[in-house]
Amino acid sequence: MRRSAPLLAVLGVLVLGGWAGAESAAAPETIRFPSADGTTSLVGFLFLPDGPGPHPAIVLLHGRSGPYSSLARGVYTAATLSGRHLAWGRFWGEQGYVALLADSFGPRGYPAGFPRGSYRQRPAAVSEQTVRPLDAYGALAYLRTRGDVIGDRIGLQGWSNGAMTALVTMSDTAPGITHPTPATGFRVAVALYPGCAMEHVEDRFAPYAPVLMLIASADDEVSPARCQQLAARSRAAGAPVELVVYEGAEHNFDDPGPGKQSRDANRRATDDARVRAARFFDANLKRRPD
Repeated sequence: MRRSAPLLAVLGVLVLGGWAGAESAAAPETIRFPSADGTTSLVGFLFLPDGPGPHPAIVLLHGRSGPYSSLARGVYTAATLSGRHLAWGRFWGEQGYVALLADSFGPRGYPAGFPRGSYRQRPAAVSEQTVRPLDAYGALAYLRTRGDVIGDRIGLQGWSNGAMTALVTMSDTAPGITHPTPATGFRVAVALYPGCAMEHVEDRFAPYAPVLMLIASADDEVSPARCQQLAARSRAAGAPVELVVYEGAEHNFDDPGPGKQSRDANRRATDDARVRAARFFDANLKRRPD
């Protein structure tokens, strides 16, 4: 476990300047692609880098609130995506990645997502353990059909419930893929403040490719201690899991709104998470395998 101090502070400040103005840029492209569940046509939002490519790519998985702003007022489109998803999607485009944000909830009838504390009441149709990993693998398959994507250089990033999905997706027993490897599945994953008390990974988490977990010590929605325990067990068994704890940061620390960014610990965590995730993805997606 690592307790983080600000990383590459100068670069973080430069990036943050672009973060604050993310919502003023053009909306991403809206696409549709099939989930690996074989029945659901998913909505996706595609953020593209400059140049013809081919480029490495990242699949983005939203949390329990869904991909849209709380101010969407019933209009669920690329124009009403949340500030966090817009900011991260555009950031990855600027870094030379194709980024695909997959909406798992809207096509299944829950575009506004779910409120805090609703975990046990959520329908099985949106399970982060049995259903949403199939969406992730559907997004992977779609990206591999694109001529502007390097098919074996695709990563995964998720937040909260989407980060839980990411952990299951990277498991060596993930639904949606048989005998997964970094070449056949995702090359790497970043999970921001997941809940780690899931049956699929709680007793044994053996990811088939490197996973970086970024958690908040003051998280009052999920247990950071459970994630620390999970990561420690996985590393002891030889799994490629890295964990960073942001002291004083809260759940959703990277929400760009003033409610989170007015707090120093959240700002520092956001800065560091962005730079650290970029370094992690670059090392695994922009370099060719040995």
